[in-house]
Amino acid sequence: MRGSRSSSRAWVAAAGLVLAGCGPKPFPDDFLFGASMAGFQVDMGCPTLAPEKCEDRHSDWYQLITSSAELQDLKDIVTFEPPSHGPGHWELYEQDFERAKADMGLTGIRTSIEWSRVFPTATDGLEGDALRAVADPDALATYHAMFAAMKARGQPPLVTLNHYSLPTWIHDGVACHQNLATCTKRGWLDKQRTITEIAKFAGFAAKEFGGEVDLWATENEPFAVLFPGYVLPSKDRVNPPALAGKYDEAKQVLVALIEAHARMYDAVKANDTVDADKNGKPAEVGLVYSMTPVKGKTDSKVDQRAATHVFYLYNLAFLDGVVKGLVDADFDGTPDGPPRDDLVNRMDWIGINYYSRVTVEGTGAPTLPTLSSISDFNPLTIEPWEDYPKGIYEMAMTVKDRYGLPSFITETGTDITTDEAAGASWLTRYMTWTKRAIRDGAKVRGFFYWSLFDNYEWNHGMSMHFGLYAVSPTDPAKTRTARPAVGAYRQITKARDVPDSLARQYPAPE
Repeated sequence: MRGSRSSSRAWVAAAGLVLAGCGPKPFPDDFLFGASMAGFQVDMGCPTLAPEKCEDRHSDWYQLITSSAELQDLKDIVTFEPPSHGPGHWELYEQDFERAKADMGLTGIRTSIEWSRVFPTATDGLEGDALRAVADPDALATYHAMFAAMKARGQPPLVTLNHYSLPTWIHDGVACHQNLATCTKRGWLDKQRTITEIAKFAGFAAKEFGGEVDLWATENEPFAVLFPGYVLPSKDRVNPPALAGKYDEAKQVLVALIEAHARMYDAVKANDTVDADKNGKPAEVGLVYSMTPVKGKTDSKVDQRAATHVFYLYNLAFLDGVVKGLVDADFDGTPDGPPRDDLVNRMDWIGINYYSRVTVEGTGAPTLPTLSSISDFNPLTIEPWEDYPKGIYEMAMTVKDRYGLPSFITETGTDITTDEAAGASWLTRYMTWTKRAIRDGAKVRGFFYWSLFDNYEWNHGMSMHFGLYAVSPTDPAKTRTARPAVGAYRQITKARDVPDSLARQYPAPE
C-alpha cells in the first residue's frame, strides 16, 4: 500500500537522519589521534633507575645543560636545571602509554630514537656486525620494549630519528661554543662526516626496528637547529653550539641538513622492508617542520613584502630543498641551480609543527644582509606566541597546494602554566581547524598533541608546562596528574569529531 506524500517525506527525513548518523566521520578511521615527545626531553629523571641507566649522557644537549661552569655566558638564557628533574619516561613508558590509551583512547605516539643512546661511541668506518657490536644493548632492548608496549595498545609509533641532539663524538657543543675555529667535533659543519654517520644510524635503526615502525621522520624542525644555533640564540630558544651572527656557518648547516634528510631517507627505505601495520608500505619517511604563518603589521606595501619574504625564509626555503631539490643556500629567494637529482622524490609526507603566527614590519632594507639578500626584510616579532588556530589550517593547505603531499600535525600545544584549562581550549580549537583542512582536501593523517606530559623543555628546563598530564620535577615518583585537556581529548577520539558541546565551550572563529 502506497503511503501518503507527507508520510513519505517523513520517512525520507528519518532515513536521512539515520544515514547522516552513520556517515563518515570528520576524522577517518585510520586517522591517528596521538601525543608527541622527544627522548632528551622525557627520558631523564627516572624514579628508581640509576641515573647512569636513565640518562643519555652522550648527547650535545645533555652536555650543554650540565656544563654551567663552562657556559657562564649563557646563564641568562639556559636554566641548567638538573637532569634528575625530568619526567622519567625511560622507566615509566608502559604506564604512560597505558594512560594515553585508557584515559584518552590515543591511537598513535610520536617519539624519538636517540642516536647517542644507540651509539654512545663513534661509528666511523664500522658496518654490519661491527656496527651492531658497538650499539648499546640496553638501549636497543628498551626501545624494543617501548614499541611492544605501543603495539599492545594499538598505538603505532611515528619515530623521529634526529630530534635536535647529536652525539658528543660528532658534536662537542661546549668546545664549539667557546671557540668554533679550534673545536674538532663540529657537528653539522663537519658536513660529510655527519651526513655519512647519521645516514648509517638511520639505516641501522630502520633494520633493527623496521618490524615495529613504519612511520619515520628524519629530522625535527631543522630551522630551529640553524637559527638559534648559529644566528640568534635567545631565551626563547637555544641550540648547541649557541652562537650568534655565524651567517656563513648557518648557510653551511642549511645545506647539510637538506642533504642529510635525503641520505637518511634512502637509508631507511633500503633497510626497513617489513610492513609492520600491513598497509602495503614497509616504510613511509617524512620530515617534521615548524611552519609559521606570517602577516604584515599593516597593509602597507613594505610590510606586505616583508611578510612574503619572511614566510619564504621561515617555511619555504628549507622545504623546497627537501621536497623539490631546490637549494637556496643564501636565502635570496632564487634557487642556486636546477633541482638536484640526489634530493628530489625523497618525501612521503610532511610533519607540521604549529604553534603561532608571526607579525612583521618592513624597513625598506634587509636587517640580516649577510644571511639574506631579500629586500625589505625585518623579522620583528610583534606577537611571538599569538594564539591563531586558523594557522594550522593554512599550513596544512600550504603542504597540500605547494607540495602535493599528505601531512601529520606532529606538534601543537600551549604552555598552561597560568591557566589549567588552556590545553583543553587549544586542543579543541586547533582540532576544529584541522577538521576543516581535511574537509577542504588536505590529506592530514594524524594529530599529535605536544605533549603527553610535562617535559624538559630544552633551555627552559621544566619551567614550561605543555603536558596533557602535569609532572612535578621534584616529585620523586614523577606522578602524572591529568589536566582538563585529557577529558576533552577523550571526547574527541570517541566521537572521531569535535563534539558540539566542546566546540561551543571553546569556539574556533573564522
